[in-house]
Amino acid sequence: MALAWLLAKGDGIAPIPGTRRVIRVEENAAADGIELSSEQIAKLDDLPPAAGEHHTEEQMRMLGR
Repeated sequence: MALAWLLAKGDGIAPIPGTRRVIRVEENAAADGIELSSEQIAKLDDLPPAAGEHHTEEQMRMLGR
């Protein structure tokens, strides 16, 4: 859904998802076939930003941040 939403944003956006498995590549490619309605896009646009940290404090220290 996230990839379909990004693809619906126009030609100026090029999502580049990473994956290690062929099945995920196939899932990601299938996002191009999903057509979101303007209402769905508006709802996704209105979602609050993600909260929380991606890495723990220890991981951030390991990354030197």
